[in-house]
Amino acid sequence: MARLRLGPLLRYVDGSSATVWVEASRPCTAEVRCPDGAGGETRTFQVAGHHYALIPVTGLTPGTTTPYEVLLDGTTVWPLPGSPFPPSVIHAPAYDSAGHEPVRVAFGSCRWAAPPADEKDPVGPDALDTLAARLAADPDAERPDVLLLLGDQVYADETSKATRRWLAARRDLKDPPGNEVADYEEYTRLYYESWLDPEVRWLLSTVPSCMIFDDHDVIDDWNTSAAWLADMRATPWWRERLLSGLMSYWVYQHLGNLPPERLTTDPLYAAVRAIPDGTDVLRAFAADADTNPSSVRWSYRRDFGRVRLLMIDTRAARVLDENARAMLAPSETAWLREQVLEGRGASADGSGHEAVVAASGRASATSSPPRPADGATSDAATRHAPYDHLLIGTSLPWLLPHLVHDAEAWNAALCRGERGARLARFGEDLRRRADLEHWSAFPASFDALASLIAEAGSGPEAPATVCVLSGDVHHAYIAEPSWPGGPSGRTGPDARVLQLTCSPVHNSIPMSIKLGFHFGWSRVGRALGRRFAGHGGVPRPPVEWRRTGGPWFGNQLMTLTLRGRSARLRLDQAREEKGGSARLRTVVESELTP
Repeated sequence: MARLRLGPLLRYVDGSSATVWVEASRPCTAEVRCPDGAGGETRTFQVAGHHYALIPVTGLTPGTTTPYEVLLDGTTVWPLPGSPFPPSVIHAPAYDSAGHEPVRVAFGSCRWAAPPADEKDPVGPDALDTLAARLAADPDAERPDVLLLLGDQVYADETSKATRRWLAARRDLKDPPGNEVADYEEYTRLYYESWLDPEVRWLLSTVPSCMIFDDHDVIDDWNTSAAWLADMRATPWWRERLLSGLMSYWVYQHLGNLPPERLTTDPLYAAVRAIPDGTDVLRAFAADADTNPSSVRWSYRRDFGRVRLLMIDTRAARVLDENARAMLAPSETAWLREQVLEGRGASADGSGHEAVVAASGRASATSSPPRPADGATSDAATRHAPYDHLLIGTSLPWLLPHLVHDAEAWNAALCRGERGARLARFGEDLRRRADLEHWSAFPASFDALASLIAEAGSGPEAPATVCVLSGDVHHAYIAEPSWPGGPSGRTGPDARVLQLTCSPVHNSIPMSIKLGFHFGWSRVGRALGRRFAGHGGVPRPPVEWRRTGGPWFGNQLMTLTLRGRSARLRLDQAREEKGGSARLRTVVESELTP
């Protein structure tokens, strides 16, 4: 009999359809069944001896919330017998063109798996565990419509004690990569450890999720520079680690980002499912992604009614040539621009259904209506903007403390050879040691994103907000940019633009990080940063920005509530209570729009 090994994870949801991801113990037919007749089934596919299914669910009624069961070969395997949690449900939204129904987006990054319940947690309560406890205690309470996990869902290079014991029973840890993950099977162990946590397992079964990787999903500093990559490729273990990381990411995270209609036409998904064992096909895809990153697009788009979300790959899509460094390859930059501006100058279709533009296989041009020539307008431009809120999900923050921003831009200049070969070598060593690899370490990309955001937020079709959602830096803050010296004396676009950064979900926060980021935002830190920039001959960035909230330190989640053209932000931290229990405590809550 087939058993449920992992999942279910509720991934894509719109008004009439959904997808549910599971891993089974053997080949079988996986089915989702709802009491109102909605549901679906599919056969599992196999990768490296593991059996998976992404079950398409159809027949949902917009505006309804319905419980569901998971069956394998006709036997119910979810809910688990004796589960203390409420039934897992699928909420099918009923978005309208006026944006009357709110969209609640919770986000964060950087999550170590929580230890077993009988062990003390060395880094404090897990924000996902505490969110699950809140929702389980009151199933009718306000809940996120989507959970954005912005990178470092698993840590391939920082394994737990339990995982290290498991690895030691499998191979000699004296051989590289030691107690880090080496292959696909070991990646599966990380996902089991993280997603079999009872609270997190239930939470991911009932709240839809969108995911994107960051460096620790593969290794710290992944693709920080061409020199770093050359050093890694010279090791005997790197290739297997990278291919296994990309393969497991495609299976465990990326597939669920895609809508059912996209899956039906995806050539890689079809090829993997068409044969008894898709390992070789998926491995060839990962190898191609390694040697030719522009052939693959991990970025994707989701529209939630009048809210547009663009999740950007800021790791695999990089250009690492020191003389042409870019956070995004030219094809990714073009794609991002198309998605930001698609629908501008044309009335919205008013369908209210969630749309997705993404690629899990070969990158291809995304069809979109042609844009008017520069300076041209259309009648529709004055009637209806394509979205009320633009969310740009990037694991790495765009706006950092001023000292950090200037230090990274200075370091990029050194590594480029602006101050000679000796300082270039120093700069490369410093870049790796200090993780100087955010948007500011790619100055041309930083400027290009600033320009695109200004364009997106300006004019009669401007959204109410443009929010850059990020994690990575193990604290939370709000920063607001302005564009001094803009056209007609304007100081910025019409939309309110914000950098919203939230991490970690569950990780350590050393005192050095707290002190460093406090200093980085200070006047003295800013002055020191300008000295660095001057030494490297770095020009001032095209935007100014100021911190308007934070920094906040702790295991935490941010939630945006978007209704019409209004936006509200809440930051919740996981706090330990008397008696050893934990709960989410609201640290700040504020309106982002008038």
